Amino acid sequence: MEWRKSRRSGEEGGNCVELADLGADGVGLRDSKLPDDIHLTITRDTFRKLIETVRML
Repeated sequence: MEWRKSRRSGEEGGNCVELADLGADGVGLRDSKLPDDIHLTITRDTFRKLIETVRML
């Protein structure tokens, strides 16, 4: 599984969320400061709705 941050994330180690493509299982989300901790798995549909909502803010 490959985790990635947004291209807009800085290199100064701030508050970043990383994403991973989990195939049919959905999308993984984790805190970049705690890469060995647990991660959240959501469906692709839920992730799409999350992105649509954030874009409206």
